[in-house]
Amino acid sequence: MTASDRLADAETTASADHRKAQRDPNVFKSAIYPPGSEFALCHAQSQLMSAVVGVLNESLTEAIRGFYKLRKAFVTLDAILDAESKYMRGSSRKSLDGRRSVDSLRSSRSAQSTSARPGGSGDEAAGRKLQKPLLDTVRQNEARAAASANISAKSQTSAEDDDEDDEFFDADEVPESTPKQRYEGHLEVNGVTEDLAQSSLDDDTSNGDQDLAPPRALSSNHQNLDHDPDSDVFSNPIDVFVHSGANLCFGLLLVMISMIPPAFSKLLFIIGFHGDRERGLRLLWQASKFHNINGAMAGLSLLGFYNAVIGFADILPESSMTKTSGNAPEQDVQGYPKERCEALLKDMRTRHPKSHLWLLEEARMAAMNRRLSASLSILESTTTKKSPLRQVEALNMFERGLQAMYIHDYELCAESFIKCVKLNNWSHALYYYIAGAAHVELYRKCPVQTAADRATRDKHAARATEYLRVAPTHAGKKKFMARQLPFDVFATRKAKKWEQRAAAWDIAFVDAVGVSPLEEMIMFWNGYRRMDQSQLQTSLDNLAWSDGRDPANSLWKREERDERAMLAVLRAVTLRNLGRWQDAVDALDKEVLAPGADFAELKGGLRDDWTAPMAHYEMGVICWMRRKDGVKAEGEWVRECEEWIEKAARWGSYELDARVGMKVATARDTLR
Repeated sequence: MTASDRLADAETTASADHRKAQRDPNVFKSAIYPPGSEFALCHAQSQLMSAVVGVLNESLTEAIRGFYKLRKAFVTLDAILDAESKYMRGSSRKSLDGRRSVDSLRSSRSAQSTSARPGGSGDEAAGRKLQKPLLDTVRQNEARAAASANISAKSQTSAEDDDEDDEFFDADEVPESTPKQRYEGHLEVNGVTEDLAQSSLDDDTSNGDQDLAPPRALSSNHQNLDHDPDSDVFSNPIDVFVHSGANLCFGLLLVMISMIPPAFSKLLFIIGFHGDRERGLRLLWQASKFHNINGAMAGLSLLGFYNAVIGFADILPESSMTKTSGNAPEQDVQGYPKERCEALLKDMRTRHPKSHLWLLEEARMAAMNRRLSASLSILESTTTKKSPLRQVEALNMFERGLQAMYIHDYELCAESFIKCVKLNNWSHALYYYIAGAAHVELYRKCPVQTAADRATRDKHAARATEYLRVAPTHAGKKKFMARQLPFDVFATRKAKKWEQRAAAWDIAFVDAVGVSPLEEMIMFWNGYRRMDQSQLQTSLDNLAWSDGRDPANSLWKREERDERAMLAVLRAVTLRNLGRWQDAVDALDKEVLAPGADFAELKGGLRDDWTAPMAHYEMGVICWMRRKDGVKAEGEWVRECEEWIEKAARWGSYELDARVGMKVATARDTLR
């Protein structure tokens, strides 16, 4: 039985149990959620996993089906959190009523309120509203979202049809007009932002609820529960499961969708909603409080986000993650909350002492704090006592290869990535490429004084040539949404470029390799951010080999402009991390951003066309870093930063634009 089959069975079972729970008078009735919410959550979770499987299925049709399932799961999760919001509003009203005097309760105003709510007080009416079947709320939300996704009218039929019909209809159509709905925020479609704060949509709220906040569209800010696990609110384990699971899944969705780079903005038309990074992170932090599988997954997601995803970004909010007194929420979830992440990791290792995943996150955290040697020591410890899960072992080995690359341990770097080939079925072209690039550095650094030195140098040249030439043969074996993986395309083009140069210049393949390909990889993985001063200086020395200052390289005068631009960008990133901002600006101005520069010279053929948009992004980062240096007013630096970032965002298509686009998307989110 395949993963898709198992997930289909899970969806069917959860859907059937959800319908049964809605009709069973003896089912558990939560004070917070409608009957059957636990099964609705399971249904949404199975749909999310089906979406992942669909996207990884390498078929565009299956990927689109996966996005449709993701959208349906989003609507269900949004309805569950909406039930929490209604419960919170009902609790607030109850607290207010409790403070009223007996005389006020007997006043005419109270009598009018009672008559407006047949059957009793506002508390009782609110309680009855909370028992409204979850499917009704889901239908309302789907009706509001259908304008973006143009879902078939079948989603508005009976409960059985809604749960059992998983076909995707009219995925390629976009409605010419959309019904207005109330949304207190902004909707961005193809770069055009529309203010929908004045829009409205009639709904079924009664007169007695006019004092409440109006219903919001999908992905709006609900007034969610933020109580601790020991609160009386979570006295029932079913409520704990639903709350922690909904916060985990919805938080993950909001964070992931918020990171979609500009190049993939059209996906938002299929998905039908937008992300919200800040809210998503708050939901994940809330879920991580609970001692169950949902809490563990939320903790792993948070640490992965802060130690890996945030590690790719440069323009981030300042972190001041502190707990305020009482029950007030924690603040500033977006920067890099070092102390809070350390506390979370300590808690997770206490809860799950035998899991190797927390050792991986501890190593990543050490690297984020520029302690690469400590990070590598932690990863080395996992090789003596391996995880029973092959996937975890592969993750550890991949991370070890990256840390070795950052710390300039080229032998260990090459060894680690070659081992990744045996542990993982994906990205073999990338693994061989990085291993070959590591041997290029060993070849260039090897002395030639003795025969033994020359033999060692020849060995590294042979390994570099072998790995760099074999990398393209592994490209295209795995695809994402029917397209080749970005690094597969990158490695293939690089190998062709060097083959062409070797033939044209009549030199060995390894000598045709231009600016350090390993330093280029370090930049794309943002390894410079993890280096200390000495490691950054080593990178500068590696780059100096390319510009002709090293007598071993006599080919610099023959290099084309794209190689010179690449060297300038890599050098600028390194100098910026050393705090030498003006030197970084000078390097970019000289080779890439000089007045009247023709960027067309950096495009086409086998050229590295990522250099120009990356240079614009880097200028934005430098402005952001200098915003408090006193040379200019902070606001002026920030405005200049925004201008550079917007130029990078509008650059169009280029190689590895998705990876650079993640940096740009995070920067725009910070500056917004």
